[in-house]
Amino acid sequence: MTSAVLAGSTGRVGSHILTTLLALPSISAVFAYTRRDLAHLTSHKLTPLQSLSPTDWPSLFPTSPPPQLFLSGLGTSKAAAGSFENQYKIDHDLNLALATAAKHAGADTYVLISAVGASATSRFAYNRMKGELEEAVKALGFEHTVIVRPGLIVGQRESAGAAEVVLRSVANGLGKVWNGLKDPWAQDSVVIARAAVAAGLACVEGKREAGVWVVGMGEIVRLGRVEWRE
Repeated sequence: MTSAVLAGSTGRVGSHILTTLLALPSISAVFAYTRRDLAHLTSHKLTPLQSLSPTDWPSLFPTSPPPQLFLSGLGTSKAAAGSFENQYKIDHDLNLALATAAKHAGADTYVLISAVGASATSRFAYNRMKGELEEAVKALGFEHTVIVRPGLIVGQRESAGAAEVVLRSVANGLGKVWNGLKDPWAQDSVVIARAAVAAGLACVEGKREAGVWVVGMGEIVRLGRVEWRE
């Protein structure tokens, strides 16, 4: 049985990670960071790590005994944060602080929802931010570091811009015709979530060698839909 901690439990991907974890018999306990009430989820497995101030979150990481698996779907948009600087504080700084807390607590496996094109040397600020986070968490030296890199995330997003809304609509339309037209560039949020959980459990259960595992778009589809079994 595996215990897990999740950051970003109310987001597009994170909310699906949470419901997926709670539904799996192999998961014994789930600790979920949140600023919102999770009363709509009734499960004896669920322990909310709730604080209105995310700066308190690292100090709330469970330590006795330490969960084996930590997953992060934590992130925001520039529009929601108010500026790129504020977005960086959440997407990079808070994520890194939580990963550091997980490492210090003794978690073995860390799973990060990143983004396609993430690179610390990218000319684009968003991709560079994601790449800098990837490099920082890899340097922490988890036994297993899983970096999930989806393309366009298809799912609800209140703060999405007009261009993203159009692209999501196109992706949804193509997916109804044939998933092969969508999968190479856009993935459903629930499929990404299931892939993240599947990859994390494969590491915890000793099915992957130690090190860094970058899960790209094709592997997301394979793990999260083609091979997914609850």
